[in-house]
Amino acid sequence: MSIFGKIFGFKKDEKAVTTGEAIQKLRETEEMLIKKQEFLESKIEQEIGTARKNGTKNKRAAIQALKRKKRYEKQLQQIDGTLSTIEMQREALEGANTNTAVLKTMGEAAKALKSAHQHMDIDQVHDMMDDIAEQQDVAREISDAISNPIAFGQDVDDEELERELELLEQEDLDEALLNVGPTTTAEDLPSVPAQAVPSVAKREPQRARARPAADNDDDDMKELAAWAS
Repeated sequence: MSIFGKIFGFKKDEKAVTTGEAIQKLRETEEMLIKKQEFLESKIEQEIGTARKNGTKNKRAAIQALKRKKRYEKQLQQIDGTLSTIEMQREALEGANTNTAVLKTMGEAAKALKSAHQHMDIDQVHDMMDDIAEQQDVAREISDAISNPIAFGQDVDDEELERELELLEQEDLDEALLNVGPTTTAEDLPSVPAQAVPSVAKREPQRARARPAADNDDDDMKELAAWAS
C-alpha cells in the first residue's frame, strides 16, 4: 500500500474518492503534520535546554538530550518533505477540480446553445433577413411617397411662381413712385414775420494786405539804378 493509501486509509477494492474529498483529506493531513512540526520543534528546544543545563554537571544526560534532538530533527525533516509532496498533490487536485468544473460548465453551455439552434436553419435565417431588408425598402418608399406633395395634385412650376412674384414686386414699386406725397401749396409755406428783420452789421474794411515780396524787390532795384546813374 502506498503512503497516500496509508494516510487516507484506502484499500484496493474500495471506491476512489472524488477530487473534492481528496482535497479535503489532504488539507486535514497538512494541518496534522503542521501540528506535528510544532510539537517536534518544541521538543528540540527542550532537548537543547537540557543539554545546556547538564553540559558541565552531567555529561551523559547532555549527550542523551542531543541524541533525542537529532531524532526529532530527522523526523522534522521527513515531515517537511511529506508536506511538500502533499502540498503539490493538493494543488494538482485543485487545478484538476477547477478544470473539471470549467469543462462541465462549458459542456452544459454547449448543450444549451445546441438546443437553442436546434430549430434554426441557416437558410431560413438568410431568407428572413432578405425579407426584412425588402420590407425596409418598401417602408422607405411609402414614406417618400407620403412626404411628396405631388401625390396630392400640387404640381406647380417654380419658375412661374418666381415670375408672378416679380410682377407683384414691380406693382408695389410703381405704386410707391406714384404716391410720393401731396404737392406743397402756399398755405403750407411758413408765414412772414411781422417785425422787421434786423440788418446785418457792416464789416470793417480789411486792412491793406502786405505787399508781395516781388514788389519790394522791384523797388530795391529801381533805387539801386538811380544811385548808380
